[in-house]
Amino acid sequence: MINVLFIGDVVGFSGYDFLCENLVDLKEKYDTNFIIVNGENICDGKGITEYESIVLFDIGVNVITTGNHIWDNWVSKPLLKKNNLVLRPYNYPTGNVGRGYAVLKHPTLGINIAVIQLQGRTFMLPIDCPFRSADHILNNLDKLNVNVIIVDFHAEATSEKVTMGYYLDGKVSAVIGTHTHIQTADSRILPQGTAYITDVGMTGAYNSVLGLKTDISLNRHIYQTAHKYEAATEDNKICGVVVSIEPDTGKAISINNFIYPEFKRTIN
Repeated sequence: MINVLFIGDVVGFSGYDFLCENLVDLKEKYDTNFIIVNGENICDGKGITEYESIVLFDIGVNVITTGNHIWDNWVSKPLLKKNNLVLRPYNYPTGNVGRGYAVLKHPTLGINIAVIQLQGRTFMLPIDCPFRSADHILNNLDKLNVNVIIVDFHAEATSEKVTMGYYLDGKVSAVIGTHTHIQTADSRILPQGTAYITDVGMTGAYNSVLGLKTDISLNRHIYQTAHKYEAATEDNKICGVVVSIEPDTGKAISINNFIYPEFKRTIN
């Protein structure tokens, strides 16, 4: 059995620092042996640099995924070009730097594990089709003896995410939604054995609006004008899922989502 820990979108340096402080404990708590982190928002909401990637890899992360905001920070592009374990959505047009999937041989289990990054198009940029792009990657993976396949689907619309889950059901081990920063309550195993959640949630400051300082978000919505992005720093939490997978078949056995520490839901 392989237990995959997937950490949701890390927002701002406070979220990054909090994750670095707690990742080893979470790895032990959930008995995980493969870790994926979505790091596209680490640098004050936009992108990730080589420094943050090195630290994450040093503390046990195997693959870093990103999303549409990776392109908003120019310092991220050299990292995408240099490190094949920092992914960007595969279905951006040919010619962009970076890779959209990676295959790693697990050092102790001796099995190949693939991580795929795709991006949706509904309410987002009209890039290449994520469904046909998924087919293209899976055709390539057929030649590499890969059973365990994790997909980070970075998309806005819940309907598109659910559709992708069913489209890939039985073809991959897990489809994990990212981008909207709010963890959904629908983690489950689909009929053909694929683990699924519409959105894994945000790692970062929850005294905020999706990681943005609340006063800035209020001004944006009330006055309908631009205000500079500033990442919040208070009440940090880590959102993630743990997926248990049968290595020989690639089928998911269980999926469990968590928020650490949990929200306070009662008044003491």
